[in-house]
Amino acid sequence: MTSSSPMNTAQAAGKSSERPTVKSMTGFAQARAEQDGWLLRVSIRSVNHRFLDLRVRLPEGFEAFEPAVRQVVRDRLRRGHVDITVYAETGHGTGVEIRRDVAEAYLKAAEDLRREFGLSREPDLSALLRLPGVVVAPGAPGLASGLVADEEALERLNRQIAGCVGQALDRLEEMRQIEGKSLAQEMHTLLAAIKGRTAELAELTERSRPAYAMRLKMRLEELLGTSQLDLARLAQEAALLAERADVSEELARLRSHTDQFATLVDGAGELGKKLDFLLQEMQREANTLLSKTPGLGPDGLAITELGLQVKSEIEKLREQVQNVE
Repeated sequence: MTSSSPMNTAQAAGKSSERPTVKSMTGFAQARAEQDGWLLRVSIRSVNHRFLDLRVRLPEGFEAFEPAVRQVVRDRLRRGHVDITVYAETGHGTGVEIRRDVAEAYLKAAEDLRREFGLSREPDLSALLRLPGVVVAPGAPGLASGLVADEEALERLNRQIAGCVGQALDRLEEMRQIEGKSLAQEMHTLLAAIKGRTAELAELTERSRPAYAMRLKMRLEELLGTSQLDLARLAQEAALLAERADVSEELARLRSHTDQFATLVDGAGELGKKLDFLLQEMQREANTLLSKTPGLGPDGLAITELGLQVKSEIEKLREQVQNVE
């Protein structure tokens, strides 16, 4: 066997000691294996998807091996749209095998139809060769190959295919981890921006508190003119306005969600759904914050601008999370 064998115990131990990282759902990998006269090539392409959406393409006659291929992938991947293509050749030559019995059956069916409907056109040889089952790879393990009776040979081929798929998955895993590191760095950058803007928001909202009472007093003076103001009533209204415009709870929850998000990014496993849930909560807090922002001149405009920037950073995080397993 000319291809590299699966990881040995030392390599597996080395991998387990590494710090787990975020994994991307995007990647591409190939593997090649040769044994018992069979040359196999496996290619795997993966992109983001909410669940594991697996599509397997096998050569004609290899359909019996599909369950084993699917099981190997399910044991390794949890999310993503995954396309797997298996190519197989034998060492008995590079030509093709014409299934004459299949071609004869097609021709007989065509002749029957021609007579039945009074058609004069003769069958097209090129079209005939493109029909399923007429042309097969020599030695393909189908019903006419003779290999189907050799259970031991079929089992060896099954293991060879599963092993080649496993090697391709190893390489896909490496690529997904490399891409995952880039995703993690980008997400930490965005989280740092959100934390910075949240701190600015806390400072601005605290600074603008005295303006609440002044804003209400000026409004009441406009409405009442020279009439006497009820200071007790003014205090009550000011307190009510301040409570309605208070965003301290939203900022506290936003900080908490951001910290949880950062902790998850530094972990491993199936993070995508958890991160997506936190993003929904962060977006909710940002929307509530913006709905409470009062018009307090320059400070009010600054608070609104910062809130919009936080929403923008959250949306950028969402784009990154779409690729996280």
